[in-house]
Amino acid sequence: MGTLGRAVYTLGFWVRETGQAMDRLGCRLQGNYYFQEQLSRHRTLMNLFDKSPVVDKDAFVAPSASVIGDVQVGRGSSVWYGCVLRGDVNSVIVGSGTNIQDNSLVHVAKSNLSGKVLPTIIGDNVTIGHSAVIHGCTIEDEAFVGMGATLLDGVVVEKNAMVAAGALVRQNTRVPVGEIWAGNPAKFLRKLTDEEIAFISQSATNYTNLAKVHAAENAKSFDEIEFEKMLRKKFARRDEEYDSMLGVVRETPPELVLPDNILPDKSQKTAQ
Repeated sequence: MGTLGRAVYTLGFWVRETGQAMDRLGCRLQGNYYFQEQLSRHRTLMNLFDKSPVVDKDAFVAPSASVIGDVQVGRGSSVWYGCVLRGDVNSVIVGSGTNIQDNSLVHVAKSNLSGKVLPTIIGDNVTIGHSAVIHGCTIEDEAFVGMGATLLDGVVVEKNAMVAAGALVRQNTRVPVGEIWAGNPAKFLRKLTDEEIAFISQSATNYTNLAKVHAAENAKSFDEIEFEKMLRKKFARRDEEYDSMLGVVRETPPELVLPDNILPDKSQKTAQ
């Protein structure tokens, strides 16, 4: 940093210090009626005891998710908005290419009544739907857990098995390969078709690709976001008749012009 850079930095430092001092003075003048702004304590990745999360560099963890303690997230996996993965009294292991969708909860149990240790182990290419609860259980590769399902301690969902949306799977239940279980309590419903088994793998792939888009968007700087907001506002589609009444002529870049067949209203007006 050169002389000019140091001078600008020092100026910025004192401007911030002055602003904070004025804020403190204003609070004192307001007495018991002042409002004190609290900083958010949310941390996406949080250490606990001597354990810290291990997240692969190619995994996506949404900013509003919480990954706490002894948790491992594998390559290409995604933990979506509002999820909580809490590895405090035991460990959580998430394989590769797995997606844990919005508002889902993954927790562990130190042990059950018989003394069995119950970490949560989720395999590769698993799909866990929105708002599911996964507690001290094992989900093998390429399994599917539907939205709002609850899996209690000791549950095992085998490869290519499916738990239907809203199902409650009781403790120590095993969902065999190729079966779908549903209901409260969950029971065998039927065998999965070949198309449904193929869908499980495809769902995991789709979410891996979608996570890359979200990761790129979340990585944008404040300046990039504001610039895109300005472009959208500048080149937003306007009603041509209204513009002509105002005498406004808008120049739209060629790359933002859609074909007539995508805008039926425009093609109809042209034909008339």
